[in-house]
Amino acid sequence: MRTRIIIQNLKCGGCAKSILSRLSGEKDILHTEVILEEHTVLVEHELSETPLRVKSVLKQLGYPSVEEENGILQKARSVVSCASGKIKSSE
Repeated sequence: MRTRIIIQNLKCGGCAKSILSRLSGEKDILHTEVILEEHTVLVEHELSETPLRVKSVLKQLGYPSVEEENGILQKARSVVSCASGKIKSSE
């Protein structure tokens, strides 16, 4: 199965790197792609409950789906996730 999740707070390659790094460790995820221009995460998976788990992980990172609240806490988390992704990219 393939699921498209439109997220908030996605701004750059650092954000994408953090998302890809975190989702790479999730069971049942076969492939993950981040499309910056569309603020989208594409996930290939086998189980029907995987998209809910992925949305939860994204929210924890500061990238809630467009259906979810995007409060100050999520925005702050996304800044930290983005910075982490940029640091990992430069290593």
